Amino acid sequence: MDKKIIQKAGKLFTETEKHHIIKEMFSNNLTKQEIWEKYTGQKEEHGQLLRWMRKLGYNTKIKTGKPNFALNQFRMAKEKKAEKPMSPEDELFENLQLKKRVAELEKQLKEAELKAIAFSTMVD
Repeated sequence: MDKKIIQKAGKLFTETEKHHIIKEMFSNNLTKQEIWEKYTGQKEEHGQLLRWMRKLGYNTKIKTGKPNFALNQFRMAKEKKAEKPMSPEDELFENLQLKKRVAELEKQLKEAELKAIAFSTMVD
């Protein structure tokens, strides 16, 4: 029954082709969207690959997406820094921004600690 065919987005895929597509996604570290667009020409796959993975017995807990937005921003900033050195003004500006962010986070931490203490005393 290897010839069971499912139609999606005007394309037909056999079970063998589905295995090949999923294995290529894992081996090339592609997102589901990237591999779907490669094989169908469409940007959105609407969960079809996940359904295939479940049906064919693949581990669906494996992350198949790219790292989250924050990590991508970090990598892009790191690459940008590698391209050209920062001017002293830019370094000063970035340093001030970081100090401001640290101060904001410290303030949030103190507020959270006070809330925890207040909650603890209310419960007791």
